[in-house]
Amino acid sequence: MATMPSNLEIEQLAATIGAEVYMDVARWHLYLRDANLHILLAERLAPQVMAGKVDEAAVTQVLQGIPVKLGGGRKELPLADLLPMQSLLNLLDVLEDFSRKWAQ
Repeated sequence: MATMPSNLEIEQLAATIGAEVYMDVARWHLYLRDANLHILLAERLAPQVMAGKVDEAAVTQVLQGIPVKLGGGRKELPLADLLPMQSLLNLLDVLEDFSRKWAQ
C-alpha cells in the first residue's frame, strides 16, 4: 500500500510539472509554473503517482476537474482543454518517472 508523498516530494513533482508542462494559448506556451497551476496539479495527481497508477484516462479526468479562468474570469475552461497532446505526453512522462522513483 502506498503512503502519502511528503511535502518535499510534492514540491519536487510540482517543480518538474511546472517546468515541463504547458498550456497552449494562441500558439503561445504558458508553462504551468507561470500560471500557478503546477502545485495544485501535483497535489491532485500525487496519490495516483504514489500508487503507480498513472494512465492517460485517469490523468485526463484530473485535468478535466481543474478549471482555468480566462479573460479575467469571463470564461472558464478545464485544464484538459488547454494542454496540447505533446504537453499531455510530457506530463505522463513526468508522472511515470516520479512513480518509478517513489516506488524505490
